[in-house]
Amino acid sequence: MTLNRRALLGRAALSATAFTLLASPLLSPGALAQAWPAKPIRIVVPFPAGGGTDIVARETSQRVAAATGWTFVIDNKPGAGGNLGVDSVAKSPADGYTLVLGQTSNLAINPTLYPKLPYQPLKDLTPIVLLANAPLVMVTGMNTPYKSLADAVNAARAKPGQINFASPGNGTVAHLTSELFQKAAGVKTQHVPYKGAAQALTDVVSGTVDLYMSAVPTLIGQIRQGKLRPLAVTSAKRVDDLPQVPTINESGYKGFDAVTWFGLLAPAGTPKEVVARLNAEFNKALKQPELAKRLADEGADPAGGTPEQFAELIRQDIPRWGKVVHESGARVD
Repeated sequence: MTLNRRALLGRAALSATAFTLLASPLLSPGALAQAWPAKPIRIVVPFPAGGGTDIVARETSQRVAAATGWTFVIDNKPGAGGNLGVDSVAKSPADGYTLVLGQTSNLAINPTLYPKLPYQPLKDLTPIVLLANAPLVMVTGMNTPYKSLADAVNAARAKPGQINFASPGNGTVAHLTSELFQKAAGVKTQHVPYKGAAQALTDVVSGTVDLYMSAVPTLIGQIRQGKLRPLAVTSAKRVDDLPQVPTINESGYKGFDAVTWFGLLAPAGTPKEVVARLNAEFNKALKQPELAKRLADEGADPAGGTPEQFAELIRQDIPRWGKVVHESGARVD
């Protein structure tokens, strides 16, 4: 047998072996999921580091990593109201190695706010698990005359359109929740949208802007340091770590309740077995008292549940927040 003939037959044997392996049930989707993860899992956070979404991503993934030995890499990819990061994951391979930490703005509000959103949350993404809920808190600088929510409302009534109310950006949960509150209180302020929380925080601390609203995890550090005065929280009940701060509901605006939520998603088509494993491990982590306390320290409440429950939340919140977008006239820059 010539060398060429041996090589040819060898290649044929290898090809047959490869075909057998590919056809083998050992490489079924279920078996592939069992071998997963074989490398680090990237979690895209579509906002800058240090914000509420980033905190939830890091705290929960660290607990899962400690329990499973898996490696998570947090990839902050801000831009376009969170759309840039979410879209990058929607267009990533559905292999369980690229996930996104989505929240109310980019999954429930942006479908209405952006006329040409590059992704459809429930078509292009697979919900895995709802991780946490967080109320928002209305704050003012320590050098303003507003000592209570009533003070701010009275000032807004006395000077319609002259009191300014900052937010992290047009169409954000904070912006739309402030619009809901103004409607409930019968007042109108001058909206000052920022491109993110960093500069807005600087200006509200200095007194350049009168009022500001954002998620509790984003503001609780400055509140504890005595740089911001909290006036009210937006949830139906008080926040454990801000027990002295009343709710808008108990301040005379019955039924007011608005929170932002955070959840983990994967590209559409991700194997169900991988989604189930991620869901199970993150649910286990969320039941740990240490994680619950850590999230509570940041002003968030652990959630959990099934992928189907998270999908239903998104499905219900898209028209709910869409109505607020239309009524407020919110638009992107």
